[in-house]
Amino acid sequence: MAVGLERPEDVAAGFARAWNRGDAEGIADLFVPDADFVNVVGLWWRDRESIHRAHDYGLRVIFPGSTLRVSGVRVRGLGEDAAVVHCRWSITGQTDLEGATAGRRSGVFTFVVRREADGWRAVAAHNTDRVDGAETHVAGDGGITPTDYRERP
Repeated sequence: MAVGLERPEDVAAGFARAWNRGDAEGIADLFVPDADFVNVVGLWWRDRESIHRAHDYGLRVIFPGSTLRVSGVRVRGLGEDAAVVHCRWSITGQTDLEGATAGRRSGVFTFVVRREADGWRAVAAHNTDRVDGAETHVAGDGGITPTDYRERP
C-alpha cells in the first residue's frame, strides 16, 4: 500500500496535505487514471491528467499559499474494497481578482474510493461550497442566487 493511503479516509487527508504544499501532482496521484472530479461550480474533469491540470492552475492562480483543512470525516463502506468518504472542508488564503486575500470558504467533499494494489484511490470526487443561510439556488436573469424558502413569511 502507498504510504498514507491505508484507509479510505486517508484520501481526504492526503488531499489537504497536497493542497497545503501547493502540490497538484500529489492531488492527482490520489486518483485512479480514469477518475471523475466535479468542482464547486460544476466543472467536470474526467481523468487524472485533467484533475492535475485544473489543480495546478488553481493552486498557482486562484489559491497560491492558501490553507485547506478537512474535518468531520465520515466513511461509509461499500464492501471490502470500496467506500464513500464525506468530509467538511474550509479554506483560507484564496485571492480575489485584484489579488487581495478573500474571506474563508467552507463546504463538503465527497470521495468515492477504491482499494488498489498500492492503497486507496479516489475514483470520483465532488466538491460543494456551503452557503450559510441558504437551502437551494434560484436561477434568474442575474444568475443563480442562494435562497432559503424557510425564511418566507
